[in-house]
Amino acid sequence: MAINWFKYSSPASFYSLAGKLTPLFSITAFILFVVGLYISFFVAPTDFQQSEAYRIIFIHVPVAWMSMFLYLIMAGWAAIGLAFNTRLSSMIATAIAPTGAMFTFLALWTGALWGKPMWGAWWVWDARLTSELILLFLYIGFMALQAAIDDPRRADKAGAILALVGVVNIPIIYFSVKWWNTLHQGATVSLTQSPKMATTMLTGMLIMSLACWMYSIALVLMRTRTIILERERHTVWVSELQGAA
Repeated sequence: MAINWFKYSSPASFYSLAGKLTPLFSITAFILFVVGLYISFFVAPTDFQQSEAYRIIFIHVPVAWMSMFLYLIMAGWAAIGLAFNTRLSSMIATAIAPTGAMFTFLALWTGALWGKPMWGAWWVWDARLTSELILLFLYIGFMALQAAIDDPRRADKAGAILALVGVVNIPIIYFSVKWWNTLHQGATVSLTQSPKMATTMLTGMLIMSLACWMYSIALVLMRTRTIILERERHTVWVSELQGAA
């Protein structure tokens, strides 16, 4: 049976769909986090160079990946909203920003926890760290710019332009360890090369990454529902929904 996905491009239809999907992604995220953390901290072997301190990577690497992925997805939805003037696209972009900012902050914080025993300093003006900090400012700037403009449509357009300009920072973060001489180590997981870590370590990291994805989707769906209710509060269907509640 064919599914008419365009049906869910309207805020009313998406609101209902998001309500059904949120529990599924939330439960899946919880299960994956439990399994991933258990493997990462109790099953994975001790690293012969970094000892037990290396285990922070099971949180640091997935959240760092998410910080970049979510920005690209946010910019993509913002671009669709800007190009086609679709309300829901812009709402989703707005909903992604706080989660992306949270993951970026966690990437910087866990990076500092990892950097202290490895480099002897909480922070260095390393190319990757600096560009990741700029990413946090981009997320905050996106949210602040939208909050500063009263008209949601104008706020969406202004935020979309900022988000698209900021996309240039993503390849800088990713390739910084190749382009410049940095303290930050290179990638241990690559699509073109075999993993540079034990299978158990890789399994734990990938499960944690998947957990972060499920958590992000659940959170974005919940936040999008809230934004829809705020922006569509004058419509008949929202009035009927609130009246029924």
